[in-house]
Amino acid sequence: MTRQIRLRPWQKAALERFRASGKPDFLAVATPGAGKTTFALTAALGEMAAAGGPRRLVVVAPTAHLKLQWARAAAGFGINLESAWAASDGALPADVHGIVTTYQQVATSARVLAGLASDAMVIFDEVHHAGDERVWGDSIRAAFAASPRRLALSGTPFRSDTVAIPFITYALEEARPDYEYGYGAALSDGRVVRPVYFPRTGGQMEWSAPDGAVVSATFDDALDRGRANQRLRTALSLEGDWLPTVLRSAHDRLIDIRRAHPDAGGLVIATDQDHARGIADALQWRHGIRPVVATSDDPLASERIARFASSDQPWLVAVRMVSEGVDIPRLRVGVYATTTTTELFFRQAVGRLVRWTRGVPAQRSYLYIPDDARLRARAFQIAEVRRHTLRPPSDPSSAGPDPAALDVIPATNREAGDDQLSLFSVISAVATDTDTHGHDDARGGPGSDGAGEAVADAAAEDEDPSLLVALPALAPLPSSGPPLSGAEGNGMTWREHRGKLREANSEAARSLVHRTGWPHAKVNAELNRLAGVRRITEATVEQLQRRLTHAERWYARL
Repeated sequence: MTRQIRLRPWQKAALERFRASGKPDFLAVATPGAGKTTFALTAALGEMAAAGGPRRLVVVAPTAHLKLQWARAAAGFGINLESAWAASDGALPADVHGIVTTYQQVATSARVLAGLASDAMVIFDEVHHAGDERVWGDSIRAAFAASPRRLALSGTPFRSDTVAIPFITYALEEARPDYEYGYGAALSDGRVVRPVYFPRTGGQMEWSAPDGAVVSATFDDALDRGRANQRLRTALSLEGDWLPTVLRSAHDRLIDIRRAHPDAGGLVIATDQDHARGIADALQWRHGIRPVVATSDDPLASERIARFASSDQPWLVAVRMVSEGVDIPRLRVGVYATTTTTELFFRQAVGRLVRWTRGVPAQRSYLYIPDDARLRARAFQIAEVRRHTLRPPSDPSSAGPDPAALDVIPATNREAGDDQLSLFSVISAVATDTDTHGHDDARGGPGSDGAGEAVADAAAEDEDPSLLVALPALAPLPSSGPPLSGAEGNGMTWREHRGKLREANSEAARSLVHRTGWPHAKVNAELNRLAGVRRITEATVEQLQRRLTHAERWYARL
């Protein structure tokens, strides 16, 4: 029976343009939450099922956590991807369609990937990351130059400020997408993204600067870049009262939202690992809630994020772990407590809050920000798109932009952490007024959700047969199959089942080493021989099961 998927209008339009393109490269820029993964996997499935099309799929993601997310999403399309691949593993198992890797792995494994991807379609997730390090871009070119089809994805337009990213076309240093679907268009379409509001809080900060000067300033005071960074860091410090005040406001907002959306969650984006743990302590001490903490130094961070995403826990505190791509649709409140002020990072943070949840009324999201001129300008740009989209056609309002929101201090790659931290100390930070882009009070006003929900009520889309797309079936692979379910797999995908079997094989080998006195290498070699496997990393699920059965029989005879 032919499977079908109902695409959103933009996904269908982008898919048609992708299929009609005669070029090997295609760049799709779509706002976070719009469904880039679904679009990309639908496109990949069509390419792989076509006669003479690529036999494999390689997905390059920014983080290890996103590798797992891509593998799970691909399994829903009948595509088996190995997310635990390493260059030392040898040949791919015969029952997988490809791999998910990271930009960092590509930098160290370009030669191996070049052989694996010569007949593969490649998906670059959040491709702007390929410009983070010059070696990453060079490695991508070396690894995937021979690939017959390359699909690049990004959640926001990006520039080539230092070095051009391979396989991307630029016009005046701006990446030129083959298809673009922005935040305003997604709001207008309805039931794609949420409107995001930006409560911004002023303050009076005082600090001892690295040069020995004692400085006092509000967010309205004009400062040079260095002093502006110090002021922001002072506000975000847990030694003052500014951040605890904002956390209390955000927590109150989340409690209010959870009355109608019981599992709604909040996210605090912290500056560094110590800062994140301090914020977690503050939330527990002041509000009796122990948030989930995810930092890059924690090997279990991805698992913590995944558990948080499927739970009803109220708060997650993270450092650059959920900046983009991570799918936690229940996030409704954010606190921007990081000193990073670049436009790209800010838009990525906003993207964590925009994902639409079916069946939830009045889906506003809120990102609490310091009233720093740079962040104010970033928020104003997004808020203007939101106001323009949600404003009823009969609204004659033509109010001009907030002049204060245009008082921009040029952003650079230099962050507050560049100062001599040992000479910098916070004296005080007091929160003052709070304002919100787009409405006059804390609950509503111009641009309220009523207009947004009227736009979002697009039930006719569910009845539009033109949005149904047939999903072709790939040729069966040895011992592969649909996601396991019930007692056999306990809801695991084929990839996860393989992981469990590998763990079971390792445990069985350790038991045999202990019982026989043989070295590990000899035991594993004998098990491989019995199962007809060259090495365990190349084994199919069927071979892993056979190897485990031989190990159990061997152990029973001893």
